[in-house]
Amino acid sequence: MRDLARLARRDMVDAIGAFLIDNDLEVTPANLIFAHSAFSGKNPRLARQITARTGNGGVTQKWLDELTEEAADSSAQAELERLMARLETNLDAFQAQSKTAHEHAVDYGTELEQHVSDLEQLQKTGQIVSNLADLAKTMLERTRKAEEEMRKSEEEAKSLRRSLERAKRDAEIDYLTGLPNRRAFEELLELQYREAQMAMEPLSVAFCDIDNFKAINDAHGHEAGDRVLKTIADTLSQISDDQCHVARHGGEEFVMLFRGKNPAAAAERLDQAREHLAARRLINRKTDEPFGQITFSGGVADIFGFGDARAALKAADDALYRAKQNGRNRIEVAGAD
Repeated sequence: MRDLARLARRDMVDAIGAFLIDNDLEVTPANLIFAHSAFSGKNPRLARQITARTGNGGVTQKWLDELTEEAADSSAQAELERLMARLETNLDAFQAQSKTAHEHAVDYGTELEQHVSDLEQLQKTGQIVSNLADLAKTMLERTRKAEEEMRKSEEEAKSLRRSLERAKRDAEIDYLTGLPNRRAFEELLELQYREAQMAMEPLSVAFCDIDNFKAINDAHGHEAGDRVLKTIADTLSQISDDQCHVARHGGEEFVMLFRGKNPAAAAERLDQAREHLAARRLINRKTDEPFGQITFSGGVADIFGFGDARAALKAADDALYRAKQNGRNRIEVAGAD
């Protein structure tokens, strides 16, 4: 067993070394981390991207840096989400403490105000009682001031919570397409999975990926590529409703969830969107040059046809890869386990 583990490590080191040398890449920490993610099995999608790139332009340092930058953006997004969760927890605790302190201040102020009134009604208690009354008045004023400050703190906490809720909504929207992003989709998937399972309704998931998107960016520029992304997002949005949800999964990839539809019905509906897009002839508005035919490929899987939702997502992704291999501009359906 120990010899097998050593052999596996040696094979991985050989694969990483061959990858760097064959593609004339520098041996840098960033490149080593990238290669390790692909060849260790940690990131299967990255391994597929390398395979596809090897036969289409080759792996270059520029391409590698772009993927690394995308991964860094995803990591920054995850860190932002963790910070938001911590802030929300701390805000809950602050509001609870603030509310309790406010209530105590009000109760104490009311009781102290009654004592002041009682003392002032005594006219023959001498200078000591008078001094006590003055002292009590001062304490009452300070209590009222503290109560007002606590009220302001509560208002600030409410305002901060509203800002946090807006930030959370913004963090779940893809800025370019206006669609929900991957984080929002994963939350929706968990909810729809539970509800569909309890209702014993079909639930299908689909991955869509723009065909030859790099060629579009290379020929027309990234700004034009962004407009193509927006166009496809709009096309997919036209078939979405309360039972069909679409989100941008990342890069040129979109993901869809079909409630109440089996994979065949979901694939048929997605295929209609594919045909509609393929029939259009888009033009770059800035240069008046045609983009040519814009198409996408897709893979569909039955959520309940696999061990869990994650396995179904992988099956849909694998079906998408088969669609690419089989000529693109088509929809493939994954077979159940």
